[in-house]
Amino acid sequence: MSTITIAQHSAHPLTVSRLGYGTMRLTGPDIWGEPANRPEALQILRTAVEQGVNFIDTADYYGEDVTNRLIREALHPYSSDLVICTKVGATRRPDKSWVPYNRPENLRASIDNNLRTLRQEQIQLVHLRLIGHGDVPFDEQLGAMFELQQEGKIQHVGLSNVSREQAEAGLKMGSIATIENMYGHGQRTTLRTPHGDNQGGEEVLDFCEQHSIPLIPYFSLVNSLPKADSQVAEVARRHHATEAQINLAWLLHKSPWILPIPGTSKLAHLRENLQAAAIQLSADDLAFLG
Repeated sequence: MSTITIAQHSAHPLTVSRLGYGTMRLTGPDIWGEPANRPEALQILRTAVEQGVNFIDTADYYGEDVTNRLIREALHPYSSDLVICTKVGATRRPDKSWVPYNRPENLRASIDNNLRTLRQEQIQLVHLRLIGHGDVPFDEQLGAMFELQQEGKIQHVGLSNVSREQAEAGLKMGSIATIENMYGHGQRTTLRTPHGDNQGGEEVLDFCEQHSIPLIPYFSLVNSLPKADSQVAEVARRHHATEAQINLAWLLHKSPWILPIPGTSKLAHLRENLQAAAIQLSADDLAFLG
């Protein structure tokens, strides 16, 4: 599996395999509660690492705290090359809704909670997830993140759910290690998320390529356009592969600055997803996919 380097110009760059794993699907229904099959969830995490995955994406509002506790149970003590990335800026209500949790004191509480539940002294990479409009200015949120970085609780700061304009503003404030946005073959335009956020597609990827910042796409296996579905299905038939595998292969071919983190709650699907790294798309395939 090829690799990608996060924060390559910093004093502490992180080099990881180009297929990571997103843990959100390990939770119960509506991304809430314990997994339906806890032993399988733990085995997925262990198998991913055994197969060369060393970038795992989580959040303390998955569950709540479910994925962090699963990661700790399955993988602690962590190997030296394992990068665990988390997100702050949101929380969950008892009705399972998603709401901003982005005041400086909220962000600090979230970081402390992640450190505790993951059993870490420092989190290597944390994304500031922008959710809704709220009443906390962007620069105040990001400024709090950089303060936590200066205190040593965070090694690298990233952004999530951002437009190109927000990414540019963030870079003027400090070093942005990664950007995590919704992106995939079927969703490359500027998107309006369910939380009312505008987040960039191709224009954010272009920004990332210009500044050597990895783009971490989430929900990358969701095809929102019927035409995209048919194109991916046709290429999947040519390669005797699944549509999910072709989606992942397309991301890996699209740009060397993309770090996919496909998630699943099934061990068989994890193995299928990892096989996508070996699929070689031809120039004709890529032209057909657009």
